[in-house]
Amino acid sequence: MTTKRRLFGTDGIRGTANTEPMTAALALQLGQAAGLIFKRGAHRHRVVIGKDTRLSGYMIEPALTAGFIGAGMDVVLVGPLPTPAIAMLTRSLRADLGVMISASHNPYEDNGIKLFGPDGYKLSDETEAGIEALMEGDLTPQLAAPSRLGRASRLEDAAGRYIEAAKASFPRGLRLEGLRIVVDCAHGAAYRVAPTVLWELGAEVIPVGVAPDGFNINRGCGSTVPEMMCTEVKRQGAHLGLALDGDADRVILSDEQGTIIDGDQVLALIAGSWGEAGRLTGDAIAATVMSNMGLERFLAGRGLRLERTQVGDRYVMERMREKRLNLGGEQSGHMIMSDYATTGDGLLAALQVLAVLVQSGRPASEVMRVFTPFPQKLKSVRFRGGSPLAQPRVAQAIAAAELQLGRSGRLLIRKSGTEPVIRVMAEGEDEVLVTKLVDGLCDEIAAAVEEPAQAAD
Repeated sequence: MTTKRRLFGTDGIRGTANTEPMTAALALQLGQAAGLIFKRGAHRHRVVIGKDTRLSGYMIEPALTAGFIGAGMDVVLVGPLPTPAIAMLTRSLRADLGVMISASHNPYEDNGIKLFGPDGYKLSDETEAGIEALMEGDLTPQLAAPSRLGRASRLEDAAGRYIEAAKASFPRGLRLEGLRIVVDCAHGAAYRVAPTVLWELGAEVIPVGVAPDGFNINRGCGSTVPEMMCTEVKRQGAHLGLALDGDADRVILSDEQGTIIDGDQVLALIAGSWGEAGRLTGDAIAATVMSNMGLERFLAGRGLRLERTQVGDRYVMERMREKRLNLGGEQSGHMIMSDYATTGDGLLAALQVLAVLVQSGRPASEVMRVFTPFPQKLKSVRFRGGSPLAQPRVAQAIAAAELQLGRSGRLLIRKSGTEPVIRVMAEGEDEVLVTKLVDGLCDEIAAAVEEPAQAAD
């Protein structure tokens, strides 16, 4: 039986900076515990630490560094870089552990810590539970002797290494010349590397969200506010727009008309392209329960399966590894292409779309709208403590909604793994019914927690 995790959610540890659990004290303790667990073998042990552009990164980074050094691990600091770059560097440097300090798409007030094993993959639930269990005890007797303390150094060419790895994922012989591309980096971790990759491949790059100040990450920009990117695409007469989130592991695209292209359409586009080229392994892709039923129908029409998982790109990757698949992702824009990366990479996904665009010679609006999605609506209700889903009135409302949808659609209600909200999603052939059911359920849940429903990101 898996030990229950208290600190770790679906994507590491996350919370408001400088309050429990996201404090310097916890970061120190986490560094000690994770360092002790990953000190395997007699070699000199090493951990890679990266971060995004939040102010609180300056607090969490040195605390983690102190913890790992105290556990006897050498620390390699790489500064602001995308989450997938940390996973890549962990493997490239033969490190025992990789750490990304980021709260992804959340506002600057939040921060988080994501851990990668020596293989570049996110840790399993069991390993995270083991770290938590060790943190609950007295770590002092197990820490390194003075002569065995680790050392810290900075890897000056870390960004360049990721840039070259990203470019290597783009088909050799193709160039982006003649394309005007808007890239919104959300004032986050990719603010330098993403525009550089596109420029070096020949594109005319229009960068936005590339002036981080510690406070503006994800503010009015990035993958959670793609409207800004879409507006800029139309204003600049660009051929394509891409919006990354704060740690650049997800992407939302726009065609030349300013129409948003979500992760499901990107998955369909890449799956169709790879399938035709004989590159798609397992005759399937992995995606979460949030992915649209239209994607499932599109794949079925091409003899491909959709392997659904619970929400979280780590679970998508687990299914990919289990079924030996090389493509998976989330509607929210996490795209995992295991031929190139061990975790979601928004920039690499955009490059695969651009490759199809270049090869087709057609406008993005003709290439990227791959299937007609089922009407789908998603809203969130914020709550404090307990679970309103356990209340009889809410359970009855859910049962009634499921009965109304029948076999023509589906209903999904879940707690978020990264913030205290309940997600309510419905989809089906009848858009009016879908909207009515989601609004009604959110009203019931909001009444149960005595807080108003809020639209989802």
